[in-house]
Amino acid sequence: MAKAYDHLFKLLLIGDSGVGKTCVLLRFCDSAFSTTFISTIGIDFKIRTIELDGRKIKLQIWDTAGQERFKTITTAYYRGAMGIMLVYDITSEKSFDNIKNWIRNIEEHASVEVERMLIGNKCDMHDKRQVLREKGENLANEYGIKFMETSAKGNLNIDEAFFAIAKDIKAKIDKKA
Repeated sequence: MAKAYDHLFKLLLIGDSGVGKTCVLLRFCDSAFSTTFISTIGIDFKIRTIELDGRKIKLQIWDTAGQERFKTITTAYYRGAMGIMLVYDITSEKSFDNIKNWIRNIEEHASVEVERMLIGNKCDMHDKRQVLREKGENLANEYGIKFMETSAKGNLNIDEAFFAIAKDIKAKIDKKA
């Protein structure tokens, strides 16, 4: 039986508790959004197959599953990850400030070749914004990574973010081939 996909990419969503990682994941994989979420506990991943340049790419997207609250995200979690989306909440300065800690964590545990992207989530909440878009752009530039603001609630830039990171991973793989 033929494989239903050409590539399998393992992606991770990383960031503080409450920034909307699970909402981003559910919006992308299930086209769903709910305002009533309890913290994710346990390891959770979803799958969505997309098409890029005529190729079927199976995205296996892992949610940190609440572990970030216990600072127990270990090398095992990062193993095999080809892309990491660092998510902060634009209405929470603290979640943005912690991105540098998450980047250190990635540098410590993940493969050097891992593709990274910075996501400022909840951009529909203009009135509660604490982190200017420019701050996100500047931080992304500092680390040489892509940046996007998203809204899981408003379904803004969710697909675009996942397609962009998948495209970068695929380009890296194609270069090696």
